[in-house]
Parts: sequence; C-alpha cells; structure tokens
Amino acid sequence: MARGILKSMATVSGLILVSRVLGFFRQVLITGVIGASGSPVADAFWAAFRLPNMFRRLFAEGAFQAAFIPLFQGHHVKDGHDAAKRFAEDVMAWLVVILTGLTAIVMLATPAFVYLLASGFAEEPEKFDLAVVYTRIMFPYLACMSLVGMFGGILNALHRFAAAAAAPVVLNITMITAVLLFANADTTMTGEAAAWGVFAGGVLQLGVLALGARQLGFSLRLRLPKVTPHVKRLLILGTPGFIGAGALQINTIIGTNIASREQGAISWLMNADQLYQLPLAAIGIALGIVLMPSISRAVKEGNEEKARNTMNRGLELGLLFAVPSAAALIAMPVFLCQALFQDFAGDALSVVGRSESAFNDRDSAATGLALMVYGFGLPAFILHKILASAFFAREDTKSPMKTALVAIAINATLSISLFPVIGFIAIPIATITASWIEISILSWRLHRRGILRPDQRLASRTPRIILAAAAMGYLVWTMQANAPWLIEHIFLRQWILLIAIAGLGVGVYFSLILLLGGARLADLKSALSGAGKGGPDKGREGGGKAIAPPDDKSEKD
Repeated sequence: MARGILKSMATVSGLILVSRVLGFFRQVLITGVIGASGSPVADAFWAAFRLPNMFRRLFAEGAFQAAFIPLFQGHHVKDGHDAAKRFAEDVMAWLVVILTGLTAIVMLATPAFVYLLASGFAEEPEKFDLAVVYTRIMFPYLACMSLVGMFGGILNALHRFAAAAAAPVVLNITMITAVLLFANADTTMTGEAAAWGVFAGGVLQLGVLALGARQLGFSLRLRLPKVTPHVKRLLILGTPGFIGAGALQINTIIGTNIASREQGAISWLMNADQLYQLPLAAIGIALGIVLMPSISRAVKEGNEEKARNTMNRGLELGLLFAVPSAAALIAMPVFLCQALFQDFAGDALSVVGRSESAFNDRDSAATGLALMVYGFGLPAFILHKILASAFFAREDTKSPMKTALVAIAINATLSISLFPVIGFIAIPIATITASWIEISILSWRLHRRGILRPDQRLASRTPRIILAAAAMGYLVWTMQANAPWLIEHIFLRQWILLIAIAGLGVGVYFSLILLLGGARLADLKSALSGAGKGGPDKGREGGGKAIAPPDDKSEKD
C-alpha cells in the first residue's frame, strides 16, 4: 500500500510539477514585461488574479473535493454507479445556479469587490480602475473552476488522478501564449491579454475534465436543482470545510488587502508565493489528493490501522521532500529571484524583442525576503494538507474549521499590528506563524482521538531527514555566496548557475538521505518513477523495526 501511495503521488506530483513549472515560466514572463514596484499594472493584475486563483485552489485542490469525494465515493462503493452519477448531477445543478448568480453579482459590483480585496488602491484611481477591468474579465473563471473541482473530484474518487492533475497545464499555456503575443504592447494591454488567457484557460480545463469523466461513464446531464438529503449532507460538510481547507487562502486575501497600501508589495508577495507554491503543489497538494481517498476507503472498510499507517507514510513522504525544499528557499532567496525574474526573464523576453526584464534589484531583494520567510513555513503548509485529509476522510470538516478560525484570527491580528512597524514583510511572518499554530492544534486533536500515532519508522527517519537537509542548505548557501566568481569563471549566467546549484543540492541531499538511513533506495525509485512494485517495507532501520502498513493487494493506484 505504501508503494501504491508513492506511485499515485508520483503521477500527481509529476503532472502538478509540470503545471507549476509552466506556471513559474508564466510568472517570469508576466513579471518581466510589467515589472513590480514601478508599475501600477503589476499590482492591479496580481490583485485581480487573487480571486480566481484562490477559488482554483479551494475548488480544484482543496475544500470542495474534501467534502465531495467521501460522499461520492460512499455512493459509488455502497449504491453503485447510477447512484453516484445522480448525486454528481444534483450537485452540478446547484453549482450552475449558484455560480451563475454569484458571477452576475460580481460583474455588476466589481468595484466593491476590488475595494474589499485591495482597499489601498482607492488612493490610486488608475490602479483601482485597472483592477476592476481585470477582475471582470477573469471572474467567470470561478464558475469554470467550481465545475472543474467537481469533475476532478469524480476522477480522484475513482483513483484516476492524471487528468485532474494535468488540467492546470492548459491554463498556463493559454496565459503564456497571451503574454508572448502582447509582450511588446503597452503594459496595460499585456495585462488585459493575460486576463483573457485566464478566462480561456478555465473553459478549456473544464472541457478536458468533463471528457475524462465521460470516458468513465459519468456523462452528466444538467437537472433542475433539488434539495435532496445528499445535497444537504454535502452542504453540511462543505460549509465548514471551505473555512478549514481555505484558511491559507483567506489569510492570503487579508494579506493582499493590507499589502495594497505599499507600492509593489502585492507583486513581491505574488512572486514569492509562486515560488514556494511549486514545492507545495508538487508535495503537499499531491499527497492530499492521493491520501484522502485512500484514508477514506480504509475508514469506510473499518480498517483504522490501515488508515493510521497510510497517514504515517504520508507524513514521512511530506517531510522527505518538504524539509529540503524549505532549506533551499531559506539559503538562497535573493539569488533565486535575481536568477529567475531578472536574468532568466531577460533572456526569455529577448526572443520577442525585449531588451531586459522590468524586474529590478529592489524587487528581487523584497521578493527574496518574503520568500525566505515563506520557506520557514513551507513544511507547515505541506503538513496541513496531510493532516487535514485525515479529518476530511472521516467526514469531519468542523474540526479543521474551528482550527482555521483560530489561524485566521492570529494571521489578521499579526498582519494588521506589524504592518505599520515592518511593512509588507509582516504578511508572510503572520501567515507562517498562523500556519504552524494551526498544524500544532490539528496534530494534537488527531493524536487525542488515536488517529495520529507516529510509528517507529517515522520517528527514526525524521531527524535524519532534517540533518541531511541542513547539510544541503549549507552547501547551497556557500555556492550562492560565491556566485560572482562562479558566474565570471564558469557558468556565465545566473540562471545557469542556479540550475547547477539545484542539481548538486538534490544529489547531495538524496545521497545523504541514503547514507543516514532517512529513506531506502526503493522508496526514492518509487517516488521518482511511480513504478513501485512489490510489498510493503518490512526491513529494519536505525532505531529498530520499521512498522509498515499491511499489504493490501486490492488497493488501487
């Protein structure tokens, strides 16, 4: 079963990683064209993009699926294909009605929503008006993402993870195309083109997942909405689930509003967000997507031991990749931003006739500072995805909701109180503080219920993972500190040196992991190739016998 999780995670992680790499390339292109601190277009565009991006993360990656998947899976396992299909059609009927109404309201009252999102723009009419235009173009993307979340939930519940994980690639391709076509136009027009790329990407994503569900026999018909007992159950689960799974997104909106009072701050935070979201998506979101159906099925089968073991292996994998990712972000944040948003962006944009990136040294320093702070919170963000899956798989959405409310209050209090003192950096500091407190509370609640019981294998491997990541981080820091000499004599370009540092860091980290016993070679091969076969880990390691999950031949990948 552990290898089944690895294989499924590898599939999802690989596709999400492709999407995030394309998303990063999209970010580099847009940032290189419209800049950050020197452009009203940059802050306006990224503020407007916050709303559809937030709903994408909630519907396609989190809260909606957390409520929908266990119920859909229950219908499919207990009542059969037709009952599950009818449930999905009932849900879709309500989604269409609600989202059509919400989209109409937002389109008519866009200025009010922009003020709610970025009240600081009210003092700069040009920036405020641009944000209104961009929001109106992009907001219908929400309707698409809600339905994408439902079709993706159907596919994930049936253990068909590839299509849902690959869908975001479409969005990034449409945005990249739009930006390249208008790279030499006025920056206002470039921003508008990128906004239309978001809208088109949402429509295309919906088409891809609807086709994937249809191939599995779930060609859904549009029905008149009815308040069935199953829809009521989804609403009961979904309402607190949105708050629980969406705490980070709500905190992001709070941070955006506060950051709108400092020129360039929204762009700096958005760029830092894009960089730390790369490992978060490839690790945390992938594990959350794969773990919840596995834990949910084990719980419904009455096999709590299997559910606990699945959780332990998920935590182990999360730490294996989260800790070194955090170490790298902390060790070279400013160099990372310079290499990507200035050096690489300038080279990439030269293809379309741009002489250099509009992102400057001040932007790199500010973005790097935010990125370093987010690096300290990255393990918490990833562990939250894993811990929350244990609650959602048991149809408990109230516990994460209560914890999320505490986190939101802490985040808002710290952001508001610290911003006048230390500026925009207060926002990531508040975010990571709230996140660490949130996962501490979630862990305590799971432990108290007997759900979270770290086994000897997890306890033995965790300190070895931390030691290997610390050594790798020191190596990365040393190399970036000597970047001027290395660029002048060997690598010529910052982004080429960055690739070399990343490659060496990965090699050193995994070599140390194997030497220290933080993982087995078979585990790494399974995680990286998705081709793991055979039974569970029954070997010994370091501190004693590893406790492995039972071999479940029926578990689907």
